[in-house]
Amino acid sequence: MMEIMLAKLKRWRFLFALLGTMMPVAGYLLGDNYHAFLVAFVIIPLLDWLLGKDPSNPAAGEMGRIEEDPVFRGILYAYVPIHFGLIVWCAWVIARGELPQAQSLGLALSVGIVTGAQGITIAHELGHARSKLDRWLARALLTSVSYGHFTIEHNRGHHVRVATPADPATARYGESFWRFLPRTLVGSYLSAWRIEIERLKRLQLQPASWRNEMIWFTAIPLALAGALALAWGAGAALAFAVQSAMAVTLLEAVNYVEHYGLVRARLADGRYERVGHRHSWDADNFLSNCFLVHLQRHADHHTHPARPYQALLHHDDSPKLPTGYAGMVPLALVPPLWFALMNRRVPGQTAGPARQGETRSA
Repeated sequence: MMEIMLAKLKRWRFLFALLGTMMPVAGYLLGDNYHAFLVAFVIIPLLDWLLGKDPSNPAAGEMGRIEEDPVFRGILYAYVPIHFGLIVWCAWVIARGELPQAQSLGLALSVGIVTGAQGITIAHELGHARSKLDRWLARALLTSVSYGHFTIEHNRGHHVRVATPADPATARYGESFWRFLPRTLVGSYLSAWRIEIERLKRLQLQPASWRNEMIWFTAIPLALAGALALAWGAGAALAFAVQSAMAVTLLEAVNYVEHYGLVRARLADGRYERVGHRHSWDADNFLSNCFLVHLQRHADHHTHPARPYQALLHHDDSPKLPTGYAGMVPLALVPPLWFALMNRRVPGQTAGPARQGETRSA
């Protein structure tokens, strides 16, 4: 009986991903628009530690049923209108001028925590689905945080080149987050352009074609900001830009954590070994995996990109983070703390600290 009850509860555990969207609203009602920072980067890491880890996997015979259960897909769909509602609400509140400037900034940043943590994570999940509707929703979510090109670079770039020097989204051993951030922002955007131009060439189309998705991904966020400015003034457009910047920074901080220092071996023929469980950092912390729809089971995601989040597996042979992303992201922003904690954990590296920006092979 207890096992049946636990199974039913687990079926609904990812509703935390929807509950997390209320952080900016709660902060606004409490009169502290930085409240989301406390919840996301202090309270959730503490609860992660108290509640512990869940390395359990579905039974082999249950995988098909779990993958097809509509509840899990429904949670992703339910998030989408909340996401757009938060962005519009934030722009409207800030444009009204009711908040002091510092509190307006806090509100936009807090919404960016949600659109970056829940929004981009759910867009990432939908972007790997086979359904055209899911992939369209992924593009819409990512465009609303001014990062639509992620759908191109992540699926057709990062998953091919992960854990190699050619991947702008893989942080190198000894590379601080603050050096990684501009490298991945510029590198990912340029890579997406190259991938899209190659696709158009195969279709015998010019880069200036209306079918060039990069043109749309660049233009639509500008159009959204312009529409908000026309509706409610420059403050609304600025709110949109700030939440986008926060969301993207959070995404890239997670990218930094997910693959820091891990590299694939180069084979005799010059190719890299196949992506395996050893090329992504995993975290089995129960609560943060509920908020992030199993994103922290990242090793299994890279070996089975089309596997839905609820069916992703724990693997004993993947490298393990000391805690979940909610606790690791703040540490990544302080390079001495990050290096002291992580460098000795990187397979094939010595326990001593690396010089910032140094790259070694594993």
